[in-house]
Amino acid sequence: MEAILLVGGQGTRLRPLTISTPKPLLPTAGVPFLAHQLARARAAGVDRIVFATSYRAEMFEAAFGTRAHGVDLVYLTEDEPLGTGGAIRNAARGLTCGPDDPVLILNGDILSGHDVQAQVAAHEKAGAAATLHLTPVDDPSRFGCVPTDEDGRVTAFLEKTPHPVTDQINAGCYVFRRSAIDAIPAERVVSVERETFPEMIASGAVVMGYVEPGYWLDVGTPEAFVQGSRDLVEGRLASPAMPGEPGERLELDGARVSPGAVVRDGTTVGRGAAVEAGATVLGSVLLDEAHVEEGATVRDSVVGRHAKVGPGAVLDGVVLGDGAVVGPGNELRGGLRVWPGVELPATALRFSTDA
Repeated sequence: MEAILLVGGQGTRLRPLTISTPKPLLPTAGVPFLAHQLARARAAGVDRIVFATSYRAEMFEAAFGTRAHGVDLVYLTEDEPLGTGGAIRNAARGLTCGPDDPVLILNGDILSGHDVQAQVAAHEKAGAAATLHLTPVDDPSRFGCVPTDEDGRVTAFLEKTPHPVTDQINAGCYVFRRSAIDAIPAERVVSVERETFPEMIASGAVVMGYVEPGYWLDVGTPEAFVQGSRDLVEGRLASPAMPGEPGERLELDGARVSPGAVVRDGTTVGRGAAVEAGATVLGSVLLDEAHVEEGATVRDSVVGRHAKVGPGAVLDGVVLGDGAVVGPGNELRGGLRVWPGVELPATALRFSTDA
């Protein structure tokens, strides 16, 4: 089976991490995020994937080459962003399957544990033009919702509303019949959510919903990115691409954690990164060569490559860009983002009074 992987977005919600690295390539539980998707796709029977690229397109082939995790890889780039439907249509130029074959569509910022093979089987059993993975959520008002009838056929695509008619949302993984992809208009911006799927339903095409409530996460925000990495490290979601066994923390090659440090809650300690005695790092991502000094506390945060957290400093829900330095005694909280290379002198920022 072939697949198309949508990886064209700029990842603006994850800046400054995505200034130099596309979101799907950010290290997540020790490997580029896409490695988890490639490995899971292979396990589901995918043997060839077409990357739909745009932002920093050259970095994807540099990262994965023409084959990775048992999957052959092809790369097609949009000269101008074409939206979800336009990107799928553009990438279809790289497919080799026939018009009635199923094509899996994966979204480059979704971490999902659902049964892809079962979704494909449901698609083929129904003879559908397209089959969407739908997942129930506690607060569907934050998303567009997708109602289905008693047979599982999608009846509408509804925009965000304070009074949703269902708790089922579009989880971003689709199975298309190849001929349905070829019917998407070429070389223009198209949204599958606002145009393609509603038009298919209006025309009488069979659009099915495959509902599964398993693990699902959009990793597009810093909070979700940290959560996704933490969940993989702790084993809440299994991934064949994990470079270690599930546990309290993941230490990569060359990482140094002092016996006097506390590092747990699914933290990843990157290659060459260091955590000194008396430091506490909880549920965080330390990228390669990051340095957390004595007595510092890092919680639910990302510390960029070669970044440094000084003695006694506190990071709580913070993104620290590559090469940034937080001097001693600073206290950063509440979603604060420090851009690459910025240096904060001692006690420059605090969210509470000095003891």
